Amino acid sequence: MTTTTGPTTTGPTTTGPTTTETAHDERLRRWRLVLGADSEQSTGRGLTGRDAAMDQALTALYESGGRPGGRSGGGRSAGLGASAPSVARWLGDIRTYFPSSVVQVMQRDAIDRLGLSALLLEPEMLEAVEADVHLVGTLLSLNKAMPETTKETARAVVRKVVEQLEKRLTTRTRATLTGALDRSAKITRPRHHDIDWNRTIRANLKNYLELPGQDGAGTVVPERLIGYGRAAQSVKKDVILCIDQSGSMAASVVYASVFGAVLASMRALRTRLVVFDTAVADLTDQLDDPVDVLFGTQLGGGTDINRALAYCQSRITRPADTVVVLISDLYEGGIRNEMLKRVAAMKASGVQFVTLLALSDEGAPAYDRDHAAALSALGAPAFACTPDLFPDVMAAAIEKRPLPIPDPENAPTSGIL
Repeated sequence: MTTTTGPTTTGPTTTGPTTTETAHDERLRRWRLVLGADSEQSTGRGLTGRDAAMDQALTALYESGGRPGGRSGGGRSAGLGASAPSVARWLGDIRTYFPSSVVQVMQRDAIDRLGLSALLLEPEMLEAVEADVHLVGTLLSLNKAMPETTKETARAVVRKVVEQLEKRLTTRTRATLTGALDRSAKITRPRHHDIDWNRTIRANLKNYLELPGQDGAGTVVPERLIGYGRAAQSVKKDVILCIDQSGSMAASVVYASVFGAVLASMRALRTRLVVFDTAVADLTDQLDDPVDVLFGTQLGGGTDINRALAYCQSRITRPADTVVVLISDLYEGGIRNEMLKRVAAMKASGVQFVTLLALSDEGAPAYDRDHAAALSALGAPAFACTPDLFPDVMAAAIEKRPLPIPDPENAPTSGIL
C-alpha cells in the first residue's frame, strides 16, 4: 500500500502501513481473540501461529461447555473440561502465551466460575498453577477438605506467596512505623537534631521579640523545646489486628497475616492477631510464621463482630497506647448496638480505632453501609486500604493524627466513605 502526502504538504512519499492502520489492525486482532471464532468474519481476522495457540487456550476456558468447536451465540461463555491432565496442559499453555498478571486472572476465572476448586486438591495441579494472593485464599477455603497428600504442597505454595509479600512489604513497614514510634515519644529537652521545630515555634510564639533597629524584624525565643524521643527497646504501643475471616475477606486475611508477622517482629510493638467468624480465635502465638497463621484460619461461615471486639476489649491493658484495627466488611450477625457501644467505649478510653473494609489491592468488597456510617459517626471512618497504604495508616494511628484516608475521587473502586 502507498501513502502520499496531501496537496498542500511537502514531504516524501512513504510505503507501508500507516501508524493508524497498524493500530486498527491490532484492535481487530484483540477483538478476534476476545470474541472467539464466531467473530472471524466480522473482524476479518484469521489467526495463525502463536495467535492461534492463544485462541485455543482462551477457547478451552471460555467456550460453551468446553466442547472443541462449540459455539454459543456471538461471544464466549464459560466452560472447561474437568480432566486433570487436560487442565494441567492448559495451565502450562497459558503461562507460555500470557503474562503472569493475565495468567492469574484466567486461573481465577477457571476456579471461581467453572468449579475447578476440587482439582486444587491434587498435588500435581498445585505444582502447575501460578501462585498469588487469590490462589492462597482459595487453598485456605479448601483447607479442611484437603487430603494429607496435598497439604505439604499447598503449604509450599502458600509459603512462596507469603515470602514474596514479606519481601515487598517488610522494609517499608518497619521504616515507617519506627519513625512513627520515635515521633510519638515527645520529649521537652531534645538533642538538637531531634527538635521538632514546627511544634517548638508554635509553642513559643508568645515569646516573640522585635529586634531594635531591624525595621520590624524579630525573633522567637524558644523557652520550651519540643522534640522527638527515640523509641527505646521497651514496648511503646500495643496493636490488635481483628480480622473477619468470612469468605469475601480472603485476600485481606492473607495480607493481614503477613503484616501481623512484620509488626510482631518489632520490639517496640506488642502485636495480637485475632480472627473471627461466629467464634473467635487468637492466633498471636503463631505470629512468628504467617503460614501457620493462615492455616489456622477457617474462611467462610457467619460473622459476630461484637463477640470479636468483646474479646479484643478484654485484652486491652493500656488504652492510651493501643491501636485496634478491625478488618471486616461489617456484615454483623451479632448484636449491632453492642458492637457500636464497644467501639465507642474503646475510643472514649483513649484507644485508636481503625476500621478497614478491606486490606487488599482490589478495593472494598460489598459491605454494610449502615454499619460503616455508624462507625464513621463515632470517629472511626471505614475505608478500603491497599497493602502499600497500610504502613501510613498505622503510623498515623500510632502518632494519634488524622488517618490518611484516600480521596474517593482518585480511588473510585475503593468503597471509601
